[in-house]
Amino acid sequence: MSSALFHRLRPKAPVPVVVDEKQPDIETPAVVTEEKEIGVPTDAERQKIDNEQFTPAAQDGVKGMEATTTVWTKNHLILAYVMIWIIYFVDTMQQGMTMSLTAYVTSSFNQHSLIAATSVMSNIIGGLIKLPLAKVLDIWGRPHGYLLMIGFLTVGLIMMAGCNNVETYAAAQVFYWVGYNGLTYTLGIFIADTSSLKNRALMFAYASSPYIATTWVGGPLANRFLDGPGWRWGFGAFAIITPAVTLPLFFLFWHNYKKAEAQGLVTRTPSGRTTLESIKFYAIEFDIIGLLLIVAGLALFLLPFSIYSYQENTWKSPLIICFFIFGGLLLIAFALYEKYIAPKTFIPYELLMDRTVLGACILAAVIFISYYIWSSYFFSFLQVVNGLTITETSYVMNIYSIGSCFWSLVVGVLIRWSGRFKWLAVYFGVPLTILGVGLMINFRQPGVNIGYIVMCQIFIAFAGGTIVITEQMAAMAATTHQYVTVVLAVEGMFASIGGGIGSSVAAAVWTGVFPKKLAEYLPVEELPNLSNIYDSMVVQMSYPFGTPARDAILQAYGDAQKAMLIAATAILSIAVVSTVVWRDIKVKEFKQVKGTVI
Repeated sequence: MSSALFHRLRPKAPVPVVVDEKQPDIETPAVVTEEKEIGVPTDAERQKIDNEQFTPAAQDGVKGMEATTTVWTKNHLILAYVMIWIIYFVDTMQQGMTMSLTAYVTSSFNQHSLIAATSVMSNIIGGLIKLPLAKVLDIWGRPHGYLLMIGFLTVGLIMMAGCNNVETYAAAQVFYWVGYNGLTYTLGIFIADTSSLKNRALMFAYASSPYIATTWVGGPLANRFLDGPGWRWGFGAFAIITPAVTLPLFFLFWHNYKKAEAQGLVTRTPSGRTTLESIKFYAIEFDIIGLLLIVAGLALFLLPFSIYSYQENTWKSPLIICFFIFGGLLLIAFALYEKYIAPKTFIPYELLMDRTVLGACILAAVIFISYYIWSSYFFSFLQVVNGLTITETSYVMNIYSIGSCFWSLVVGVLIRWSGRFKWLAVYFGVPLTILGVGLMINFRQPGVNIGYIVMCQIFIAFAGGTIVITEQMAAMAATTHQYVTVVLAVEGMFASIGGGIGSSVAAAVWTGVFPKKLAEYLPVEELPNLSNIYDSMVVQMSYPFGTPARDAILQAYGDAQKAMLIAATAILSIAVVSTVVWRDIKVKEFKQVKGTVI
């Protein structure tokens, strides 16, 4: 943004932000529902926006961020985006390594089949944490929430480095994904706060671009740790590196926030509450009861899909039945509590009921359900069935990351050029996803050339790069700056719950199909080893290609993968409807943020 334009947007006399720790009630989310072409304000509306320094009735975190962008320099803005890119680079490199190591961690505890189960709780909680985190960002401020997530991410890495059983590893995954999802979410909010709507898709794509480079690092890095000091040091090293690369951005934002405070743009007044009153106040603001109800309900309802095969009576086991019943009751209790009792609702229904926001959220859930169904055991499949090394497997797995991040840059340019995003999702993203996942039903089988799998991955990657950007743009364009944190949190929550459902379905199919097919195909002399083969990928690969036992393992993999891919393709039919209902919002002239922005 040019200096002249910036000064035109600034008011003649800055109005200070009064940060009152006794927060007022939040107004009903303002959803854009005008029948006129959305994104093209009238002259009166444009003049009103130009004359306002801070978003009216916004919470203190929003106003504090607008005050920060008002006082910081262009150089600090550029430095912030450089730091964001470096943080994404390190975190995506670490995530790629973690993905490559997970199968070996679970196999080291003879629990390879629990790969999907370990991700159920982490996906659920990692997604749900975004809504209370949105409250933290809006009430206390962006830097505060960012620092909190650095803490969760680091603790998760430390726990993974020191775990001695799969249960501790699963708990570490919860801390890790809360921190990782929360960190990337907060960085996304930083980008939304510091970019104009027409450039935002391109800036989101820019932030994700490190995947293009780190794709080639995760697998070899995991291999080096496995062959050298061991997988524990892989997590331990990043427990040190992560705070080192993430904290400088915190200090940059904190410095400029304090600068705004020193200039009188942010002032604080005591809340007048006692400690007990503050606890009660924040418990209501963060809707602690609603959060506990939905986390417990979803966990109890989804976990049986992962663990039913370990019970003597499988689906008829009293434990499994109790999980389903109590999980369902808690989810019903959550819905009733939110509708009739909660002083502050966990989910802003008025905002969620906007067809563009709801469609974007449903699309996020469906895409993640499908992705986690077909990807949960993909790493193992490539090594066991296709005979790829860890490095080669990581390359194939990361085609999605590199392709989607590269293509999202193209999508960002197209949105900036056209000023619209719906056409990209409806006519390109969703159809190509269905094509790519559907083709894998035939191609992800024993004896099929790996090139066909790579082709499908490329299709899905380009489609994913389109869908992720357009669904986020749809959610943000349908509301004002004040509610960007909320809509992105709700969209992220739907995505993570979708991931939890997808992991649960994958685990259910795997535990229901793979061991039965192994028992059916294995030579009689190998049946005593059935449990060891099922539980460890290392044992599976110990049988040479061409032996009857290895052929049986490959065929069992093929049958389980086919069932997963049919389910993953079928669920994508919902994605078609969820994108068609979007309003065709024009973002080219839609202003949403204040201060020095990109």
